[in-house]
Amino acid sequence: VYFPQGRPLSAAQAQKGLPESRPALRLTDRLYRNDLVVHADGERTLRFTDVSAGSGLDVRGYGMGAATGDFDNDGWIDLYLTRLGPDRLFRNNRDGTFADVSHRIGTHRARWGLSASFLDFDRDGWLDLYVGNYVDHRPGGDADCSTPTGVRNYCGPQRYLPVPDRLYRNRGDGTFDDVTAESQVASAYGRALGVVSDDLDGDGWVDIYVANDGDENQMWINQHDGTFRDEALLAGVALNHAGMAEAGMGVDAGDFDNDGDDDLFVTHLDNETNTLYVNDGSGFFEDRSARARLGAPSLPFTGFGARWLDFDNDGWLDLLAVNGAVSILQPLVQAGDPFPLHQPNQLFRNLGDGRFEDVGGRSGPAFALSEVSRGAAFGDVDNDGDVDVVVGNNDGPARLFLNEVGNRNHWLGLRLVGGEVPRDMLGARVGVFRSDGPPLWRRVGSDGSYASASDARVLVGLGRTAGVGRVEVIWPGGRVEEWTDVSANRWITLTEGTGRTLR
Repeated sequence: VYFPQGRPLSAAQAQKGLPESRPALRLTDRLYRNDLVVHADGERTLRFTDVSAGSGLDVRGYGMGAATGDFDNDGWIDLYLTRLGPDRLFRNNRDGTFADVSHRIGTHRARWGLSASFLDFDRDGWLDLYVGNYVDHRPGGDADCSTPTGVRNYCGPQRYLPVPDRLYRNRGDGTFDDVTAESQVASAYGRALGVVSDDLDGDGWVDIYVANDGDENQMWINQHDGTFRDEALLAGVALNHAGMAEAGMGVDAGDFDNDGDDDLFVTHLDNETNTLYVNDGSGFFEDRSARARLGAPSLPFTGFGARWLDFDNDGWLDLLAVNGAVSILQPLVQAGDPFPLHQPNQLFRNLGDGRFEDVGGRSGPAFALSEVSRGAAFGDVDNDGDVDVVVGNNDGPARLFLNEVGNRNHWLGLRLVGGEVPRDMLGARVGVFRSDGPPLWRRVGSDGSYASASDARVLVGLGRTAGVGRVEVIWPGGRVEEWTDVSANRWITLTEGTGRTLR
């Protein structure tokens, strides 16, 4: 687990607890190694060891977020760090250390990156990089803002000018070209906070969706020639159902209704609803936030990190959104709260009929906490067959939420790697075909949420059905393969070129 500008974990946190807040400590970027031990009886002991010192990642500065991907195709995950100031790219040295190679892509010229995504937009087998930038802000240049009662407060984004996002094309030799201009992704821009890459129109080429803070969102549709076109307004994902731009924070893409195409979920400011955009299969979307019962429950909260996850492994993607205000909450001020921004997080269970139910109130002590949550990363931390969550909090401890529910149902864990290059194949799509129910399609990606990077492995909930008929993979280059000898309730690796080719 890697935390930009993070506090050291307490002993309780390192052993999966939910401790109280700790006193302020010197902030540097922190790297923790997962030292999971699986005992002979199947019991698990989960520990994290702080390996920041000497890793090359214990850097200082104002870190914001992270993106992960193997940009040099050596089979080891590299790290891109967004910051207030120059972003940084770290190459994995394969020995527990990282080297700062930022100068190779010119990130020393970056301003304020928030969320980023590794993707292979030109299908040449090398991961490129899209960086969502926020506003033109320099240290010492803060505006002076306050509440109506005179209490100093954060300024809104409209006080600062937006700056264009950046797209870097991987040259395949360890260097990148800035292709922002020629790709046309700077032809429209806002104050970017959330970024996710996915094939949103079903043409086999990866696209890019950007959630902007108070501006129209962008949906960059890949034109297959190195350029993109913003089709967000035409597709129905630039604005909400009322034609209003919202304060987009976090974003994720996933097939919540099991119809074979990916839908979009965006978190927003309080007094705006979080928004569900449902894909009709041809790249056009409809705002169904109210119909899905996701709108009203989110109105009092400011959402940040979010992701589609099947927390109970019933075969339907649920939603988790972490919350924390950005403007002082007067009731908390009146109660004497020294940091009056905290809010509870939310977990929405997919009912399988297009609607969701807020189940956070009965999902254990993790959702009884009220904090100022921002980033959220997702993955099966203890490899027991369900999705766990790591939450980063503003002025508070990180939280590890271990899932104790999902492995009551059947599941299948998949890692998809290349045949010629041994890396996670970001941008691939995998479908699990069962004897009962529709196929379950999932995307392979580590991006999405807010300023966070998640496990690129895919965990598919199977419900009460243990049998898997076959698994089909659409690789980023367009090859389609299937596997039929697949057993449930375990993690397996599928390597490109080892399945039966369908096309």
